[in-house]
Amino acid sequence: MKKHTHRSHSADVHHSLSRQSQPLDIIIAGGGINGAGIAAEAVSRGLTVGLYDAQDFAGATSSASSKLIHGGLRYLEYGELRLVKEALAERETLLTKAAHLIKPMRFRLPYLPHLRPKWQIKAGLFLYDHLAKRCVLKPSQLVSITAQEGLRPDIESAFEYSDCWVDDARLVICNIKQAHHQGAEVRNYCQITHAQRVNDLWKVTLHDERTNQEWIRFCRVLINATGPWAERFIEQYTPEKSPQTMRLVKGSHVIVPKLYNGDHAYILQHTDQRVVFVIPYLNRFSMIGTTDIAFDGDPYSVEADHNEIEYLLSVCNHYFQTKLETPHVIDHFSGVRPLFGDSDAAAQAISRDYELTLQHQGDQAPLMSVFGGKLTTYRKLAAKAVDSLAPFFPDLSPTNSQHSIFTGSINLDVPDLTCKLTKRYPSLTPYTINRLIEQYGQEVWAVMNDFCETESPIIPGFYRCELEYLIQSEWALKLDDVIKRRTKLCYDSEPQSHAEITKWLS
Repeated sequence: MKKHTHRSHSADVHHSLSRQSQPLDIIIAGGGINGAGIAAEAVSRGLTVGLYDAQDFAGATSSASSKLIHGGLRYLEYGELRLVKEALAERETLLTKAAHLIKPMRFRLPYLPHLRPKWQIKAGLFLYDHLAKRCVLKPSQLVSITAQEGLRPDIESAFEYSDCWVDDARLVICNIKQAHHQGAEVRNYCQITHAQRVNDLWKVTLHDERTNQEWIRFCRVLINATGPWAERFIEQYTPEKSPQTMRLVKGSHVIVPKLYNGDHAYILQHTDQRVVFVIPYLNRFSMIGTTDIAFDGDPYSVEADHNEIEYLLSVCNHYFQTKLETPHVIDHFSGVRPLFGDSDAAAQAISRDYELTLQHQGDQAPLMSVFGGKLTTYRKLAAKAVDSLAPFFPDLSPTNSQHSIFTGSINLDVPDLTCKLTKRYPSLTPYTINRLIEQYGQEVWAVMNDFCETESPIIPGFYRCELEYLIQSEWALKLDDVIKRRTKLCYDSEPQSHAEITKWLS
């Protein structure tokens, strides 16, 4: 089997330094889902691209979501029909595009008549089923609740509908790998510290944390996809003023032992008109979220507070017979959503839609900023962003991202791949093989290329070859890059293995 190769970071830096005099078409600040999606879209349409993130790719909001590809059932109550329709259509597109990362999931909404009337729920689900074409996902239905569900005895029925689950951080990495393989220059831990217009170009100053070097890149268009930092990026690093005022909202989740059997999720209505998801997580946990709390701190240091944790547990306890308390919480995480819109509206009522702005005068190099957005609509957002650059790039190719498939999902046949991996690597457990396929799909062969049957794992099921792959091919630099974002092995690892991984990384 051909050995997987990937240019080292130092070689990457040397190569980019040697061609600094060659302006890129676009430079993207921010390696979350929107920046990654725009990079993949732009390079596939013939543009030269540089993508830089001050921390790790998916290091903030894009790895702290509810991990859903969904239309947003509750957005219907706020009249967001266009957004819901677009998101529903994208579910089907992304199911094919990233089949190894995205899985159909059934959601159950327990019926409590004093919260929302039955006719309202039925009407909402009818729209949810029919606003966009649906080929793969099953329609909604009313189901009976049995005692085995673990819900309160008085809950006898639930409305069931389809959405999808996704590993959010790996979806970001897939887009970045696709962009890089097609020629994009990508770098994490590399911050844009200043941007100024020079004639018809942007002169962008970057500081690389890995090498402690400062260097310059020029580009024709600068794209601000920094998410919660979008307003701050414009005001602090460019000569422009922000056209939007952002509202930052904290969303927190908790991880607890598995609450019930089954692969379905629950969407729980609360008396404050919010909904809380309970989602199967990593086969042995339940993930509960999310909250909507105004936030004005540093998004990198956001954490769930005691009140949020108690709120999420109390909503679950209102529905389930198993009563959760704080000691049951295995882990918690928070992300900051960058929203814009009515400054007086409640957080849950603010639109999850997005806006793309272009700032320039005459022949000036334009600054594009991405405000808002959600995981499900990232590809559509990226296509619209690049479409809007057509006046600056008349030779721009048409989009094909709706039909392109990530390498890991091309011709993916999970049972067949499982059988082949089991035969090739008999020492791997079924759990490990399933994890590898869910994370890498067809790329698992490159991951395991140098696997040695006799070596001891660093973490159960995690070997040196996979760690080297993450370093060389997925830009892993720090411990959390490996065990929290590229994998979810933080729940299987011990301090001794952390020390060994850190040694390899250094």
